[in-house]
Amino acid sequence: MLNITVLLFYVFSGVLLMAALMVVTSRNTVHGALFLIVAFFNAAGLFVLAGAEFLAMILVVVYVGAVAVLFLFVVMMLNIDLGEIRQNIKSYSLMGALIGGVLLAELLLMGIGWHTSPEAFDLTTAPMTGLNVSNTQALGNLLYTHYALAFQGAGLILLVAMIGAIVLTLRHREGVRRQKVGDQQARQAKDSLRLVDIPSGSGV
Repeated sequence: MLNITVLLFYVFSGVLLMAALMVVTSRNTVHGALFLIVAFFNAAGLFVLAGAEFLAMILVVVYVGAVAVLFLFVVMMLNIDLGEIRQNIKSYSLMGALIGGVLLAELLLMGIGWHTSPEAFDLTTAPMTGLNVSNTQALGNLLYTHYALAFQGAGLILLVAMIGAIVLTLRHREGVRRQKVGDQQARQAKDSLRLVDIPSGSGV
């Protein structure tokens, strides 16, 4: 009798692979973003089967609830000329095939090295496996102790990327009044208010 966990694994994996293939081959950009959301959901299911409930929740909340939905809204709001994009793809097909070949070779070398290395199995378990802690607590202890430097480096890279995106998209237009925080904080009451003594009976 087939185990239900094995059956779910094959179902999630098959749908994930098909959705990932449709993301790449779909002619409609909106359909590609929707297939990406399907792929994220099935990847979250695989994380649940592997016992990583926290990673599954993060994948659904962050990637499906924020990143993929943002992609979908951006694609729907932009007026993309698909014909022009297809023409430009042909000119970069050789470079794309070369980069894809390099990435494929790196993945194959990594897979071969993983299966042939005698220390590969030791890397699949966390150092605090003997402790009776939850999945989320074990992941937090691992990130903030053994991989604290790498975690801070990843945060720094994301910060630099965010600042770079703001700088690249910032546009200075003439005739637009900009907020000057320093001038607002240095402003005094006498510069903003003017007391007027109106004689009695001369008002409106």
